[in-house]
Amino acid sequence: MAFVTCENLVKIYKVENLEVVALQGLDLEVNQGEMVALVGASGSGKSTLLNILGALDQPSAGRCVVSGNDLTRLSEGQRARYRGFVVGHLWQQSGRNLLPELNAAENVALPQMLGGVGLVKRRRSARELLELVGLGGMAGKRPSQLSGGEQQRVAVARALVTRPAIVIMDEPTGNLDQKNSENVLQMVRDLRQATGTTFIIATHDLKVAGSADRSIRIVDGLVDGLVDGLVETPADDAQ
Repeated sequence: MAFVTCENLVKIYKVENLEVVALQGLDLEVNQGEMVALVGASGSGKSTLLNILGALDQPSAGRCVVSGNDLTRLSEGQRARYRGFVVGHLWQQSGRNLLPELNAAENVALPQMLGGVGLVKRRRSARELLELVGLGGMAGKRPSQLSGGEQQRVAVARALVTRPAIVIMDEPTGNLDQKNSENVLQMVRDLRQATGTTFIIATHDLKVAGSADRSIRIVDGLVDGLVDGLVETPADDAQ
């Protein structure tokens, strides 16, 4: 059985008197420990799919199962626990990943604090993860004191601190220069090897897509096969 299974996923947004179909019967399977890139133009539905996989949104129809959790059948309490412990998130904008008033260690430890983990354990976890992403000496620095690449490294550590089964990333290198993009990608590959975590990444970047085990093109809310050739220049998704 696949680790992630999406069957006939439909998502319809209502905007005033209009209906926008972001996903129109999408099917997808991802194996445990796999690193998959979702590639598509703005508005293709990549971010909508990530939001459903992260339990931030619910499909209008269809079925989505992640690590044995049927996301279309969970209660609100179960969905909150899933968001807190089964899935990790990383976004393109650092402001969505890190709180500016907290230092790096506090940002990494925050999900565990919200989950009721004790102070000693969460400090140890934050320290270990910052070491793992190469920022052991930056624990006391706030986001404003870090480069863009360092901020994304902290964000990756934060996404992994609850030891999630899956991490979803939306344009994780979109705001980084080439060198920092390559560093973050290599770090993600190394972490995947070390932890066995499943990664699903939405991207416009050919290098990001090429670093994954599989790169899947999303067109008009449907899977349109494996990526072959160049992809679009970076831009934010409409959905």
